[in-house]
This record gives sequence, C-alpha cells and structure tokens, in this order.
Amino acid sequence: MDVDFDIVIRGGTVIDGSGSAPFAADIAIKDGKIVVVGKISGRGSEEISAKGRIVTPGFVDIHTHYDGQITWENRLAPSSYHGVTTVLMGNCGVGFAPCKPEHREMLVKVMEGVEDIPEIVMTEGVPWNWESFPEYLDALDKREADIDFAAQIPHGPVRVNVMGQRGADREPPTVADLAEMTRIVAEAIRAGALGVTTSRSMAHRTAAGELAPTVTSEEQELLALADGLRQAGAGVFQIIPGVHEGRDPVEEVALMRRLIVLSGRPLSFSLMQTGQFPDAMPLTLELLARATAEGVPMKAQVFPRGVGVMLGLELSFHPFRYNPSYRAIEHLPVAERVAAMRDPAKRARLMAESPVHENPIHVWFASQDADLYPLGDPPNYEPDPEEKVGARAAQLGQSPREFIYNLMLESDGHAIFLLPAANFVGSTLEPVRTMMEHPDSLIALGDGGAHYGMICDSSFPTSLLAYWTRDRKKGPRMPLVRAVNALTRANALAVGLTDRGLIAPGMKADINIIDYDNLTLHPPRVVADLPAGGKRMIQDADGYDTTIVSGVVTYRAGIPTGALPGRLVRGGGTRLG
Repeated sequence: MDVDFDIVIRGGTVIDGSGSAPFAADIAIKDGKIVVVGKISGRGSEEISAKGRIVTPGFVDIHTHYDGQITWENRLAPSSYHGVTTVLMGNCGVGFAPCKPEHREMLVKVMEGVEDIPEIVMTEGVPWNWESFPEYLDALDKREADIDFAAQIPHGPVRVNVMGQRGADREPPTVADLAEMTRIVAEAIRAGALGVTTSRSMAHRTAAGELAPTVTSEEQELLALADGLRQAGAGVFQIIPGVHEGRDPVEEVALMRRLIVLSGRPLSFSLMQTGQFPDAMPLTLELLARATAEGVPMKAQVFPRGVGVMLGLELSFHPFRYNPSYRAIEHLPVAERVAAMRDPAKRARLMAESPVHENPIHVWFASQDADLYPLGDPPNYEPDPEEKVGARAAQLGQSPREFIYNLMLESDGHAIFLLPAANFVGSTLEPVRTMMEHPDSLIALGDGGAHYGMICDSSFPTSLLAYWTRDRKKGPRMPLVRAVNALTRANALAVGLTDRGLIAPGMKADINIIDYDNLTLHPPRVVADLPAGGKRMIQDADGYDTTIVSGVVTYRAGIPTGALPGRLVRGGGTRLG
C-alpha cells in the first residue's frame, strides 16, 4: 500500500498550544514537520491511534542547566520523561563556556555550589573540547540527544574568562574588561546562543561559601552584557534579581528596564513568593504589568510548585548532614550508614550535635526540621499543615529531629522530605496561582540537569497538567488549554523559537500524545548513573503514551525507543524577534 506520510496520528483531541479550544483532528507528519491537521485520508508509514487521548505540542522548558549533561550523555532526563522536547540551558549566569584551561576548576567550583553538581561528576564528564563560546556550540553540534537543546551564554564564565582570578574574586571590571565582555556576548549570540544570563542572588555560592562571580556586579557590567545583545541584534536577557532577598523591587525592575532599553531585546526574570519578604512578589507583578503596558518586553519566570529542596540520607542535605558524628560515616553506602545510625551511642551523639559548615546556606538547609514534610507516594506538593514534621512529631510526643531520624531508619534510608522554602506560603500554593495567572508570566524554573541531590523539579509539566488542571481541591484550577499554551507556544515565543510549540501545518513535528485522565507523577528515586558513579534523582510519570521529536518517536509509554533526533538549536538574527 502506498503511503503519503511518515506518521499519521488519528482520532485525538488536539490542544494545539495556541490557547484555543480543543478540537478533534488527525495530524500528518512528513520530513520532521506537521503537514496536515484535519481529516486525513492518506496513510502514514506509521499509524498511531490517539483515541481517548489529548494531543499537544512538545513542551519547551526555557530554564535548565543541561550545559554539562549534554556533553556526556544522550538523554536529557528527567525533562524528557515529562513531555519536554526542547530545553534551553545556560541560565542563572553559570555554565562551562567560554573557558580557558586555567579557569576550568573555577567554573567547576561555582557549578558545584550553585547547581549542586558533584565536582567529580564534572571532572570526569565534561570533555572541555572548547575554549570560546562559539567553539562550545560547535562541540554541541556533534551531540545527539532524545530532545532538542539550545544554549545561552552565562555571565559567570564570561567574567572569569575576561578577568581571571579578579573575576572570581568579584573585583570591579576595568573599561577594557567591560568592552571585552560585550564583544564575547555579541560573538556568542552571532554564533547561535539564544541569550545572555546572570544572577544577583546572594544564595548563589560555591560549596565553600564564596559568592558566585556575578552576584555583586554593578549596573555598568550588566549593561555591558546588554550591549552585546544590542550589537548582535538578537537574543534575550535572563536574570535572577534580588527581590527575594530584600532588594527593593522598584529599583530591581527599573534596572531590568534599563537593560531592555539598551539592548532592545526581551528580558525575563525569576520570581517567587517568600515568607521573609511577602510584599516583594505582588509589588514586582504590579511593576511588571506597568512595564508591559508601556510596551516593555519583560516576563516573569515562575514555578508551579513550592521552590525548595528535598532532603534525605541519599541526597545532598538532611538534618544530620553536617553534624560532626555523621561526617565520619558519610562516605559509607546508605545501608551501612543506616546500620551505624541504629547504634544507640551514635544516635545520642547525632541528636546532640548541630550542623557545622562554612557555607551558611548549607547550614540553613540542614537546620530545618519542624518545617519539613514527608514527600509521600504519590508526592504531595501542597500538603496540609498537619502533615508537617513538627505537627506529626508533636502528635507522637517526639521532637522533630527524633521523628525524622526514626522515619529515615524505618525506611532503610530512603525517606525523602520536602522543604518548600518559597511559593508555599501559609501551607498553600495560592501565591503560585497568582503568579501563573499573571498575563506576563512564563512557567519555568525547573532547573533540569542541576541540583542532582536536592531538587527534581523538571517534572513540573506533569504537575501542571495533572495537579493544576485536574486534581487540585484546595482552590481554583487552571484551564487545560492555558496550561498547554504555557508549556508550549508561550515559552517558545519568549525565547524566539518560532518554529515549535504549535500544532499547525509547517511547524516542527514535536508532539505529545497523553492519556490525560491517567497522567500520574511518581516520587523521585535515586539512581547512580552519572560520571564517576555520581547519583541523581529521577522522577517518572505515567500517561505519556507517545513523544515525538522532529517527526521521530522517542518515547512510547514512557520508555525510550533509542531514537536520538534531538540536536542543538541555534538562534540568530530576526529569528529572535
């Protein structure tokens, strides 16, 4: 029988990514693109039934850190487990290019602290077959993956590349330094970087507690980065402002507006709600609305769950992680650590000690106990107050630390605790809904490829669809078409990827077929599959029947097919308009 198409998807309910109402249609794919949407009489080499399923564009995740992972492996998991077909990396001003050989250790130390990637993993995994950013992109051009990947040039490596140790020590740049930073950014954008990124967050530190190179940079240096975008005539600016740490939102938004004015390019920034500065988020949204009403191209990147970390014996943090008696056994396999912790004398010492570490952020994470939540199965990201460790411990007549200790031992060291440090304010995700519903917000901040032992938030597309549009009982839900638009076309357009995120003829054939009614997120699990035997969390989901990238089926029922159609996506010129 003659065939007309490579793939025909039949009988699904299409949610096309535009925000329009769902409709019934077949979809024909040929040569990596969607060619027909409607009633199709022709045949495909492969026919896929989508009866009883929703059919969406592949998801676009614009905030990841796969800069290293893409150089040593071909599956960009966990993101690719959750319907994501394109990722954008290089966020938050951290990454691996540009980099001179003598600066490699500096960048590794920053990535270890800021993004929780073990030093040995990067030392063993990153090939360093580049120095300049264009050379990094050329190296990525040779890589194949299960999904597409694009890169931004990060401020930290630019600063260190130009200033060396002075840059790592956060010394002020000279006029010549600034000019060279501008040149490097413009060069990277012309070579295909989708943007430039930086961070003003004081939480971004090395494992030893030293501030990351970018966080104290003055405005003139940020303007030098923006000038690189201006000179290249393309690209976007991504920034973590200081509004979550007490900096005045009025001043931070004004600064971002000046970056946009100079660059002539769009900007997005991270936004969350914190208990310490509860008024910062609403004020920032108000200022954002004023800016966009005046035609300023600015967006807030927000996250659909609590922003925080997970703690456990197999992970980077837990309440006993930095106690002196624990440090003596931390090198042991988890089963041997559990056996040692069952010794009454060891238990007594651990319970009596306090965490000791030179990095205050690490001490803070290890000092939280009453405010933790056992994550559970299925994982609950909007738990009730009575589920908090402090409340459950009180019911049992235990201290929070005793409760945690007992649960870790009872689970043979596999228990995971959730610490939602932001967004989950007053035991509700209502602040998240406020941010997500803002017309100038983007749903992002999953951080795939980083925080291997702290966070597994790249599963957020599944949470958005399963929880926010279907299962939430504690407040209003999000319309399904809005959620799909947020995961697809809205994110794609925000970074200039105009060829994807929409089911329409001529668009790139990145598609998900989803069993929406049975879409389920599972708890994270720890696997040791990184270079040098490093561990990371992986989070599985049920309900993704088929994922297609560039017209090639990459996952069936959540199982990889082995196909690797994903490639580097370069930007440039009017494509980022």
